[in-house]
Amino acid sequence: MSRAKKSEEMSPAHVEAVRNTKAAAENSYMESYTYLSAVYDIFMDNIPYDAWGKFIVSELKKRGIDDGLILDLGCGTGIMSEILAGAGYDVIGVDSSAEMLAVASAKAAESGNEILYLCQDMREFELYGTVRAVVSVCDALNYILEKEELVRTFFLVSNYLDPGGVFIFDMTTPAEYEEIADDVIAENRDECSFIWENDFDPESSLNRYDLTLFIRDEAGKYDKYDETHVERAYTEEEVRAALIEAGLAYQSSCEDYKNAEPDSLSGRICYIAGECKKEVKE
Repeated sequence: MSRAKKSEEMSPAHVEAVRNTKAAAENSYMESYTYLSAVYDIFMDNIPYDAWGKFIVSELKKRGIDDGLILDLGCGTGIMSEILAGAGYDVIGVDSSAEMLAVASAKAAESGNEILYLCQDMREFELYGTVRAVVSVCDALNYILEKEELVRTFFLVSNYLDPGGVFIFDMTTPAEYEEIADDVIAENRDECSFIWENDFDPESSLNRYDLTLFIRDEAGKYDKYDETHVERAYTEEEVRAALIEAGLAYQSSCEDYKNAEPDSLSGRICYIAGECKKEVKE
């Protein structure tokens, strides 16, 4: 179904709501994580990054990628970048949030890992040369709201991959967004607290969450900050179609970086793709 036809079938109020959501997302795209960056690692300490890293490194080594340059696309505070650097890879991290990259750079200075961080929009990123692999974790690619822009991002990945390179990434599924639709999540820590309000629209496949943060300052007082984030749910079929259109070959997928086939209830799907092999005519 085309976007124009779909819009015609929506009520005027619904169309306007979708437009406003997308406009808010575009206006805040570069500002996302402005305040969350300071406490992101605290709130994400339940994410099994180490297990994800082991899976990714294992898949890289299966393909003979034991060293060399890796791109971490949508790298955030550099959690996966540090894991890959610790595994012996040279790492470039790309993210659109200067605040998140500041945290990542501080980590690299402390660990001694020489990671190159670039503040770029993943939809338009530019590198100095090709890389052996591209990774993107923790639904970073769900922030791309249009299918055309997802294809363009995948095309850039294809363009910067070495021959025989691999693209490993995950995306949160429609099933997961439907599961948390209209949920309100709150968590209280000593350093900070948050209220997370979800709103998923199955017709537009957009998930908007309004985040209210309470962060303790040096005087022990709590400052209040508000951020709005918008992500899009893509079906497995849509992701695979975008890969093909961008000139990448789908290789496999699994549920949440585990050796399990994804199904209709999977909340996160990890995809592995590579170059399309070109036929040689004799």
